[in-house]
Amino acid sequence: MPGVVEPHNNNKSHLMFTKIIRQQTRSVSYIKSTTNLKPASLPSLPYAYDALEPTISAEIMEIHHSKHHNAYVTNYNLLLPQLQEAEKNGDDLALGGLEFNLGGHINHDIFWTNLAPAGNGGGGSPDGALGAQIEKDFGSFQEFKDEFSAKSVGVQGSGWGWLGYDKSTNSLKVETRPNQVPLEQTTGLIPLLGVDVWEHAYYLQYVVFQ
Repeated sequence: MPGVVEPHNNNKSHLMFTKIIRQQTRSVSYIKSTTNLKPASLPSLPYAYDALEPTISAEIMEIHHSKHHNAYVTNYNLLLPQLQEAEKNGDDLALGGLEFNLGGHINHDIFWTNLAPAGNGGGGSPDGALGAQIEKDFGSFQEFKDEFSAKSVGVQGSGWGWLGYDKSTNSLKVETRPNQVPLEQTTGLIPLLGVDVWEHAYYLQYVVFQ
């Protein structure tokens, strides 16, 4: 794709990275106009790359954040002005690449805030309003985890598992989205917890346990 960056890496185990840019199938369109879209930036993480070890290795975190998420931001920022100019000129728009990379940025922006080191916000079961809502909607925290895990593992190919809040019913729901399709923009559910089931999120450490 013209104007799209595919960072080079000599390590063969990182070649799966190129699939991020090429995989555009099973997409769900959600951008109607580029006019009000703004450039994106890579967020800083609120913890060190090694803070989640041994559950998630520092190597995975660094590659995931500085390579994969950064590629979504870079590609989105490259494509956005081209498509805004095309829309201004009344040209037909091919939005697949823009939606893919913007979705990747949106999803990962949320994902990093869902992670925290053990003993410093990470681990354990939720309490307060969220804990009570989970018990109301799923029966128990364990039943929620079972449903969340089953649906996330059931994603065919690449995608995301989400816990979302449905404002219309005041309830929590587990939903999955393919590729980098964002949750709120395509379902109306407010994302609370997301798990990345793309191979790049785990393959260096958990390749045999998918």
